[in-house]
Amino acid sequence: MELEETPTRLRSKPTWLISKTAVQAHRLIGEAMATVDGRAYHFAILAALDEFGPDSQVRIGQRCGIDQSDMHTMLKELTEQGHVARAPDPSDRRRNLITLTRSGRRRLEKLDSALSIVQSDLLHRLSPTERDHLASLLTRVLE
Repeated sequence: MELEETPTRLRSKPTWLISKTAVQAHRLIGEAMATVDGRAYHFAILAALDEFGPDSQVRIGQRCGIDQSDMHTMLKELTEQGHVARAPDPSDRRRNLITLTRSGRRRLEKLDSALSIVQSDLLHRLSPTERDHLASLLTRVLE
């Protein structure tokens, strides 16, 4: 898409710019994850477990904004790959606690490296300060 050929009224709308940037980011993330045989949802789940520790499937999904039907599929894949483990929650036997394994930590690092390249590719025209500022502004919008 040639941005200079896009009508000014569109280019002046942050919502339009965010939408177009999100499409481009989604494509780049998909391509990067494919190179390491991964998924963006895998990264999100592993990152949540790394930061917050063992938790329920429902809570991890809420933290990552992942639908429960997708969470079930992603956790099944991650469990089969040995990146997470499920065990009964000692405080509530009706639910399982999902835990990050040592293999999962290594996998998280590999996925994180692939996503770091995406950040660099997508935001290459911005300085590190501008990237931090953009992240701060987008966080405020989402809050």
